[in-house]
Amino acid sequence: QLQLVESGGGLVQPGGSLRLSCSGSGSTSDKYVIGWLRQAPGKAREGVSCISRSDGTVYYEDDGQGRFTISRDNAKNTSYLQMNRLEPGDTGVYFCNAKSVPWVDGYWGQGTQVTVSS
Repeated sequence: QLQLVESGGGLVQPGGSLRLSCSGSGSTSDKYVIGWLRQAPGKAREGVSCISRSDGTVYYEDDGQGRFTISRDNAKNTSYLQMNRLEPGDTGVYFCNAKSVPWVDGYWGQGTQVTVSS
């Protein structure tokens, strides 16, 4: 059973940066595709970015393209989401998700709050 814990959220001014981390335990995370998702207040959870198991293939939703960078260190069982030039619209709870195959719900962390506000 894989357990995921997100960290690194906080309050930041527009234009600022945050680096989120997703640490896994209980299983080796290199078995899983890792995704980062965001849930804004009053909205459904939406995808932000994901990264493949080992070949470095990454995907970004349009609003994160050019501002966010996803990465992973399988030796540390950790994934990262570097977020630059943050905007108020990036506010929400950020979750990481690990899936071995696309058609399962996978494993979820508890989320970390990101608030972008002046």
